[in-house]
Amino acid sequence: MTLNVRERADTIGTLRHISVFAMETLARWVPTTPELEAKIVLGRHIWEFAQHADGLGRRTHELRAAMHYSPAPTDPYVAILEEWRALTATADRIGTLYDAIIPDLDARYAAYLAATDVFLDEPSVRIVERNRADLPRMIEESRALRKERPELAASPAAAAMARRLAACTEYVSFRAPVGSTAERLA
Repeated sequence: MTLNVRERADTIGTLRHISVFAMETLARWVPTTPELEAKIVLGRHIWEFAQHADGLGRRTHELRAAMHYSPAPTDPYVAILEEWRALTATADRIGTLYDAIIPDLDARYAAYLAATDVFLDEPSVRIVERNRADLPRMIEESRALRKERPELAASPAAAAMARRLAACTEYVSFRAPVGSTAERLA
């Protein structure tokens, strides 16, 4: 099934919400993360998520939604994000970000690409592909960090969070279809 314009806007907007959430979470973590090496990597990735959110936000306007439209994901998905944000141990923060959140985001980007029409939605496809291209590098930078700081390598929370995210198959709260022609034009 191919997504219609409204569903594409809702999905792109939700992906933007997740990117903004990740950016804000990392920004909150940097001051409370004692390891300088981790601060540097997280700081770099704040900027990456900001770039992703900006591109997605500009696209929502082109898809007939508000500029930087960012609807919250479904409640179960938000609950996982909130639990992630509340982590305090650096190893858990690093592990869940790079072993759960980013791989899950990549899988959701891939699912979006599979559900959209590549020709009709080429601008979204390009933005999503550009964002996806950054994710393996981010994960690789985390591996380098964890090699340098082995105490950050183990996180029991990461595998559990990855399973919960994978089980949360529905993450977009689609808006109801518009009824009348006047409503569609509004």
